[in-house]
Amino acid sequence: MNFDEEKTKIILSEKETKILVEMEDGDGIGTAWGCDLTYEYVKINGDYRT
Repeated sequence: MNFDEEKTKIILSEKETKILVEMEDGDGIGTAWGCDLTYEYVKINGDYRT
């Protein structure tokens, strides 16, 4: 899967993000991403972002 920074910026600029989870029987896989968006974390990472 390719990362699309522009699309991500649009999604993360929304006031609310919804996550839909469907639970089904059988074989399956999953992927989850998470991040720390506290003020201090964003400030630290924003300082070195080009």
